[in-house]
Amino acid sequence: MASKETIAAEAQELLDRLQNAIEGCNQEEAKRIAEEAVQARLDPVMVIDRAVSGAAGVVRQKFDSGEYALPHLILAADAMNAASEVLEASLPQERLATKKVVVIGTVHGDLHTVGKGIVAMMLKAGGFEIYDLGVDAKSSTFINRAREVKADIIALSSLMTTTLPYQRELIEMLEAMGLRDQFKVMVGGGPVTRAWAEQIGADGYGKDATEALAVAKQLTGL
Repeated sequence: MASKETIAAEAQELLDRLQNAIEGCNQEEAKRIAEEAVQARLDPVMVIDRAVSGAAGVVRQKFDSGEYALPHLILAADAMNAASEVLEASLPQERLATKKVVVIGTVHGDLHTVGKGIVAMMLKAGGFEIYDLGVDAKSSTFINRAREVKADIIALSSLMTTTLPYQRELIEMLEAMGLRDQFKVMVGGGPVTRAWAEQIGADGYGKDATEALAVAKQLTGL
């Protein structure tokens, strides 16, 4: 029988390989290693948190520094999605039923999926019902969908400073429509800070997927 140390080392090796595959924009390899992780009975939430989310952070840093161009970002997102789909399918059903609902998306004018997809996956793994609007979603689209599905939270992602004003716009629209008290609004993304969240009157801010899940649970009393 393998020792606990051996098992831990093998698990870490899988996590490292998965993160490297995503950072290297290798979709097929990321999917294959995610399948290995499932077969090894690793906790899918832990794998998402430590490998997939970790890779998302590195990819974003490389893009911000200019080491990665937009095509790298898109390919890395494809690799993340491939791994996440495998991991999501292995989640126990009891972890998918809190009855709390989140509408999430990337704001208007922003086509980036890195980060937002990981947050959506973490929230789903944490038991939230997720409605993902994808990218380039208008404020009115968020609000209409949130009203339609009776959402508890509207989560706005922005990875460009030029699209940050749309996070403020949505909150202002909710206020003008008399709907502000109906939804908690969370914001996140590379250029987003806690100070910005407070400035625009958001209810919550998560610097990464793990923090976003904790904040979402706090906002909904879970």
